[in-house]
Amino acid sequence: MDAVLEEAHGILAELQSYNGAGQEIREAIQNPGDLALQEKAWNAVCPLVAKLKRFYEFSLRLENALRSLLEALTSPPYAPMQHLEREQALAKQFAEILHFTLSFDELKMTNPAIQNDFSYYRRTISRNRLNNQQLEAENEVNNEMANRMSLFYAEATPMLKTLSNATTKFVSENKTLPIEDTTDCLSTMACVCRVMLETPEYRCRFTNTDTMLFCMRVMVGVIILYDHVHPVGAFAKTSKIDMKGCIKVLKEQPSNSVEGLLNALRYTTRHLNDDSTSKQIRALLQ
Repeated sequence: MDAVLEEAHGILAELQSYNGAGQEIREAIQNPGDLALQEKAWNAVCPLVAKLKRFYEFSLRLENALRSLLEALTSPPYAPMQHLEREQALAKQFAEILHFTLSFDELKMTNPAIQNDFSYYRRTISRNRLNNQQLEAENEVNNEMANRMSLFYAEATPMLKTLSNATTKFVSENKTLPIEDTTDCLSTMACVCRVMLETPEYRCRFTNTDTMLFCMRVMVGVIILYDHVHPVGAFAKTSKIDMKGCIKVLKEQPSNSVEGLLNALRYTTRHLNDDSTSKQIRALLQ
């Protein structure tokens, strides 16, 4: 887990500094007859696509890491609460995975260059203009890999989608494990985060805003996973997550730091628009 999280820090830093090849692409498109500009754009895009490929491959590693963590945090004979108490370091690593996931997706959502660069790369390959260099690049990202990457980056929140799918798969593959063991682990973590955020005596121990943001991201992450895995989801009356309390805690923060998290609840959960979701909760997320 440590190795995966170490890499996660590097990936966030790379994504933060991802500026894209917008300028070069614009010039190449505006001057289709200028081969030097075509080549310049191609040379600018190739290393960026190699980066995007690395991000995508990391999502697959993250998926495996999450599944082995879930196994450790839900395996018999202990109840989810006991697991979280006995294996606090693992629980924190789970929280750090969620923190990375929401941070990655927030950065990706606000960076249109990612999809623009990748679209240009694919169009150029299919036009088959720069033959020699293209063959090199095709070795880097073959057609099947490009298709998988396209699907990944087409998601509004690709990393969260990866984790949701991994959690759903984990539950469906472990038929002997009661589904509650997984959902209770998630709801307990959501509760811990909410209590830390809404209780003044805990909150005053946070010496910097990053810790607040960490707690908020983890809380939203486990809510979304819970909503994907639990048969009736996180928003129903019978849910073990106090959704009203969680949304209220988020809304008390400056809107620029939580808008992305509220959007994640609005658009990446499965059950928000179910009939079983109360009007109050829907109104809170308007």
